[in-house]
This record gives sequence, structure tokens and C-alpha cells, in this order.
Amino acid sequence: MFGLGTEAALYAFQEGRGLRADGACDELTWVALVEASWELGDRHLYLRTPPYIRGDDVAELQRILGQLGFDAGRVDGIFGTATSRALAEFQANTGLPSDGVCGYETFDALRRVGTRVADRPSVAEVREEEALRGLTPRLNRKRVALGCFGGLDRLSRTLGRQLRSAGASVAELDHAEGSAQAGSANRFGADVYLGIAAADACTVSYYQVPGFESVGGRRLATLVCERLFALGLEPGDARGMRLAVLRETRMPAVLCELGPVQHLADRAGAVADALAHAVREWVEGPIESPV
Repeated sequence: MFGLGTEAALYAFQEGRGLRADGACDELTWVALVEASWELGDRHLYLRTPPYIRGDDVAELQRILGQLGFDAGRVDGIFGTATSRALAEFQANTGLPSDGVCGYETFDALRRVGTRVADRPSVAEVREEEALRGLTPRLNRKRVALGCFGGLDRLSRTLGRQLRSAGASVAELDHAEGSAQAGSANRFGADVYLGIAAADACTVSYYQVPGFESVGGRRLATLVCERLFALGLEPGDARGMRLAVLRETRMPAVLCELGPVQHLADRAGAVADALAHAVREWVEGPIESPV
């Protein structure tokens, strides 16, 4: 029976998983539950044509490979081409058949060496930092993916105009599903993704999971929070989450859930100004400068 205990357990799972915590088992939560059921070693992992293999076992594999210096990409729990290449390189370096299949012998090798590097940063995080340091500090010619999930069309159009007037190339995305928006942003080759959605309260999130954090996403999310707070919207602190649109984008990504909507009706221009200013600040300094 789905009683109060089950609801509380589901809420706790969503909260710990970086999902919207509402105690309701929707499709995204069910997929997350299935992915969380896999541990590294439960099954063979390999590259297959889409849909790719997904699960916490893939995320653990990516984390270990990244900490060993093999670039499996961001820790997203999706066994794609980058993970396959990194796995084959690891196998070649440990004298195993370099077939890109994580079977029992590869599991054993990963377990033996993985414990020695548990506290190291992932190579994907280091490479993201280096790529962001190489960005020119001007919005001109930057590619910005601007996602709108409905209810804030006026704000989205105003923000798009402001970014274009500053010289950015903007792709306005209005797919209802986060995965679809992420795919479009990836094909566009965006330097950064900024999504806006109507909500009951104001929150700002970026991609973070155990073993990986988007440093560029965290920086932009922090700047957005500061600008929205100055308008009195009280977004709180930026939150690391694993929502689909944050998980599947290949660039720093931030999702702003703005609300209550009725409070934004006459403030679309001011909110657009704040978000555009945050993007410009981010371009000038996409990662936090060392103290």
C-alpha cells in the first residue's frame, strides 16, 4: 500500500537523488529508481546504439576512470562513446583486451586500483575548467542555448533579444522535455545553456552528482542567484541537481525555476535584465578565481 511511510521514503530518495522532491513516483522518478538499482559488477557494460546503457554502475565506472586520468566525460551514468574510449584506454594500460567491454576481469582491475584514487578530482572536471579558462571574455559570438518550459514566453523572448543585442548567437528552445532541450543544445554547440521555467517558488540549479560537479554551471548558477536576490525573488543558494536537462547537456547548464508566476507578470523586463547580466558576468569569469 502506498501510505505515508512509502511517500516519505520516496521523498527522501528524490531529495538525495537531486530530483524534484514531491513524493510522487512519476516517470522520471521511476527511471531514477531503476538506475539506482544497478551496482558496478551486476552486469556487463558496453557501448550499444541508442538508447545507451544507463545506471549507477555506469556512473561509478565513469567516476573511477575519471579519477584515474581516463576521460570518460562527465559522470552522467550514460555509457556513451567517451566512456567506451576511456574504458578501452584503461584496459590497454592494464594489459587487458582493449575491447571497451566492462566484464568481470575489468571489474576486478577497477576495484584494485580505484580505491587508491578515491579523493582525486575527475579529469572531466579539470578539462572543463581548462576549457572555460580559454573562453574569450566577451559575449560577442558566444553560443547561448535559451530554454523555456512554458509560462514565461514573454520573459524568454525579452532575454533572447537582450543576448542577441550583446552579440551572442541564441538558440531559443521550447521542447516540453528536458532531454529534448539538451539534445538541441548539444547539436547547436552551445557554450552555455540557460533554462527558465514557471514554478511555485524561485530556485536555481546546476549539474552535480557524487564524483562530479559542473564548475561552470555552479558559477553561473551562483551569479544568477545573486542577481535574482537583488530583485527580491529570494532563490536561496544554487542547488546541485541531476535533472535531465542538466545531466544530458554537454556544456555548463543552469535551470531557473521562477515563481510565483503572478509576481513576474509585470517584472519580465527586470528579470530578463538580471539574467542577461548574470550571463555577461559569467562569460567574463566562467569559473571562480582562486583566492
